Amino acid sequence: MCQEDLSQVLRHLPKFEDKNLIFGYDTVGDAGVYRLRDDLAIIQTVDILTPIADDPFTFGEIAAANSLSDVYVMGGKPITALNIIGFPPKLDLSILEKIIQGGSETVKKAGAVVLGGHTIKDDQLKFGLAVTATIDPKNLTTNEHATVGDQLILTKPLGTGVISTALKSGVASKEAVRDANNAMRELNAAAAKAMSAIGVNACTDITGFGLLGHAAQLADASNVSLRIYAEEVPIFAAAREYAQLSLYPGGTTLNYKYIRPSIEFAVNIDEDIQMLLCDAQTSGGLLISVPEEKCDRLVRELQRSNVPTVSVIGEVIEKQDKKIYIE
Repeated sequence: MCQEDLSQVLRHLPKFEDKNLIFGYDTVGDAGVYRLRDDLAIIQTVDILTPIADDPFTFGEIAAANSLSDVYVMGGKPITALNIIGFPPKLDLSILEKIIQGGSETVKKAGAVVLGGHTIKDDQLKFGLAVTATIDPKNLTTNEHATVGDQLILTKPLGTGVISTALKSGVASKEAVRDANNAMRELNAAAAKAMSAIGVNACTDITGFGLLGHAAQLADASNVSLRIYAEEVPIFAAAREYAQLSLYPGGTTLNYKYIRPSIEFAVNIDEDIQMLLCDAQTSGGLLISVPEEKCDRLVRELQRSNVPTVSVIGEVIEKQDKKIYIE
């Protein structure tokens, strides 16, 4: 589902009036937030994937990391998870076991526990988690408060969608698949901890709508525009290579079609880079909007926390005709 379809659906859903509802689905945010008491709220999210890796255990790891990301982006501490599985009866049950093992190991790394879950028969294999996290509401980070002058930091390279498509087409190298899998299975926990320690204005994670899709959501929610420097955006070298072969997933093409009218690209930005900036990601990095005076401190903290990719890719500017300007 593209952003436009999602927005149309959400506009017609009933609104919930509850004084403790801090962040609901009508905000098109990363997760829902509900206050239990003044100093405690729960963050809840759910996500599910079709296979993104050939190895079942690796697929389980990636799907779990992807599901957990939405609570990290808001500064939450994951505490519980439920498995959600669609499993074709024709497949060997050992595949199911390995997927769940991969997911469970990732949940353990997050310091949370798997309480159980639900499995249905499905023609298409699917796996994901419903995650619950806790947070003090005063420490909540959303996509709503990016401020003019903020610097934009990205914590994982782009291009996993293109590499996954290359894998399905039998073109991707072992090295490209390894690098993409390592990035996707990497939890955003260290980046989130560093972000919370320094203090930032806004954050979102980069998943199915691509960098520009999620950045546009942040710009909308914060009533600002963004300037992004294309040369500073980290992109897997293999993804650049496969993009030249037009190995784009369907989601990337839809993202580009939807977001293009809201973006102004400098004349020197070629079409492959434009598409890669819209590449549909799985378990992507955090896009952090941090006050300029804190930017260097946050970069150092992220590096000290062994976050493998730390790139300052742009800045927040006054709201203009376009949501995002790419230079």
